[in-house]
Amino acid sequence: MKNLLFALSLLVLLSKGYGQTYVPSYATVVDQVSESNILTNLTEFENLGVKRRGTAALQNTLDWLKAEYLSYGYTASQLQEYSFTNGSTTCKNLVVTKVGTLYPNTYVIICGHYDTITGKGTNDNGSGVVTIFEVARLLQNIPTEYSIKFINFSGEEDGLVGSQNFVSTVVNATNPKMDIKLVFNIDEVGGRADMTNDTITCERDTGSPTTNNAASNVITNELIACTQLYSPLNTHLSYAYASDYMPFEDNNEVITGFFEKNQTPHRHTSTDLLVNMDPVYVYNIAKAATGAMLHFTVASTSTLASNEFNNDYQVSFYPSPVKDVLHINLGTLTDTRYSFSMVDLQGKVVFNTQVDNANLIEPIAIGGLSKGMYLAVLETSNKRIAKKIIVE
Repeated sequence: MKNLLFALSLLVLLSKGYGQTYVPSYATVVDQVSESNILTNLTEFENLGVKRRGTAALQNTLDWLKAEYLSYGYTASQLQEYSFTNGSTTCKNLVVTKVGTLYPNTYVIICGHYDTITGKGTNDNGSGVVTIFEVARLLQNIPTEYSIKFINFSGEEDGLVGSQNFVSTVVNATNPKMDIKLVFNIDEVGGRADMTNDTITCERDTGSPTTNNAASNVITNELIACTQLYSPLNTHLSYAYASDYMPFEDNNEVITGFFEKNQTPHRHTSTDLLVNMDPVYVYNIAKAATGAMLHFTVASTSTLASNEFNNDYQVSFYPSPVKDVLHINLGTLTDTRYSFSMVDLQGKVVFNTQVDNANLIEPIAIGGLSKGMYLAVLETSNKRIAKKIIVE
């Protein structure tokens, strides 16, 4: 009966244009979500204490977040901290960027807050943090067409201060404005230890401005379909409210989100602890989130492409064709000092420059080169990466 109901619900989604087909290679990645990792990370998050603004616990949690991402293979160049004033203290958002292969300037954001209020917040929002960890770990070495920003916000419990600051000072301050495909927020997905947790709430935009509501509805129905394809969870469609996607929604971005169906009575109390939640539920949500992010970012299904992607340290040069400014994505290279050259078809070096203290994305002015095909070459003290580039 359950399989029949699943088939019928999937048929409904497909008839509305929201469905996705099952991708075996995506399922292979989803199957690598680790229940052990979930439990270990929830325990570590809880042990870090009450993560209130201005506390050592909040800073220690930020340090823990950074160490975790680095352990997955992300580099210091891919990690950025954004400071903001929260009351009388300074807090930080942590952003981890993975550059896409086809649309490097368009981002899928997956986010959740790491600050807590009153209690240790193992559910609200340690559960979201550890879910994002698993997605980041599993997608680290997989080429995705769209870029990803994994964001851990602070200041959520003080009125979405961190996410509002990020939208104002980063998203809208980027020139041109940051291009966001969608924002996927994960907040309080730990369930209840005293209940059966087999359903996840999928949240869509129903507020103002209304111009982004239809797109949010499409994306949320895609999230529902992915959840049903890649996890054992049932889904419940609801509306977005009071979490870090709201400043994005107000900015006319497309949002969606996960929130637990059985809502905890321990939120914002000293009893928001692992003993009162369901880590297996978090494990299943991590599977659903991983499947959804593989879909949203259009992850590669080719082993050959993945091998080439990682053999080149995820380094890329874009755009191609290029006119005046070429961007170098440092990928997972840890060397921040390199030389960059352009070689023409006769093997002559026609452009060369040295880059010191390179950012993750480094713009290189190459105006003046003749139109044609070139070999773009990045060289460090012990690595050489070359790719064909067209100048128009």
